[in-house]
Amino acid sequence: MKQLLVGNAPCSWGTLEHQDRSESVPFDRMLDELVETGYTGTELGDWGYMPTDPAALKVELEKRNHLVMLGAFVPVALKNPAAHGEGAAVAVKTARLIASVATTPSPYLVLADDNGTDPVRTRLAGRVPASAGLSKDEWTIFAGGANRIAREVFDATGLRTVFHHHCAGYVETPDEIATLLDHTDPERLGLVFDTGHYCHGTGKEECDLVTALNRYRERIWYIHLKDIEPTIARRSRAEEWDYFTGMRHGVYCELGKGCVDFPALLRWLAARDYKGYVLVEQDVLPGMGTPKESALRNREYIRSIEGNFA
Repeated sequence: MKQLLVGNAPCSWGTLEHQDRSESVPFDRMLDELVETGYTGTELGDWGYMPTDPAALKVELEKRNHLVMLGAFVPVALKNPAAHGEGAAVAVKTARLIASVATTPSPYLVLADDNGTDPVRTRLAGRVPASAGLSKDEWTIFAGGANRIAREVFDATGLRTVFHHHCAGYVETPDEIATLLDHTDPERLGLVFDTGHYCHGTGKEECDLVTALNRYRERIWYIHLKDIEPTIARRSRAEEWDYFTGMRHGVYCELGKGCVDFPALLRWLAARDYKGYVLVEQDVLPGMGTPKESALRNREYIRSIEGNFA
């Protein structure tokens, strides 16, 4: 049976961009708990959460069973052309760090919109009408920034970039994902398919995951595993919660407790001979939940369905 490679990320311990770090779990405890609960890969988290000195970061990874660095999330306000230059500089700096500790498989620079900062899109998360999307000219600017960053990251480090579609950003709905891919370079920019953000972004409690995977199949390079609690998702739309209110109510539940069809995902990956990692992301706000216990239950759930990856 093929081995499914499984990682987890700092966001599952409440370390999220734009959030108060006073309640953050220290990176060394997070990494210890990640390894103790059965994961072999991680992402970097916000710049400065883990050591930014390459030698120090390498020591932290190697002393934990040679933990694999899988990627680093870099949000950029791509709708704003004035943000592209600084965004590219931050992306290259971040990519240099993760490239310095790269093993196998190579990490990705995970590019995203500056999610959760635009008040309109934050308010409409999970229920975005077409009228709230980018104009044709704005798409040209947005995609141009993504192409530039992916190109500069590759030229500087040899690492590839994947775009993270995400609720509360300008690439959330299925059609917005397709539009971004249509406007960007397939050689330089792939997609990290996030199961939870995709399903929530459809505006429904249930989604046809396999149809989505087939729609974007040529650009899917990496996978994030996230679940959606359908009752909370339904309530978030009915009561018009914003993105962060939904998170506080636990819309991103433990794997297997929501509506995402993970066995179907694993069968799809197996049929395509997927050799990369899948990364668990159970997004919680700082101080929420029981991260280590949830990480363990999430890993046990994945083990219970791994036969679908045979």
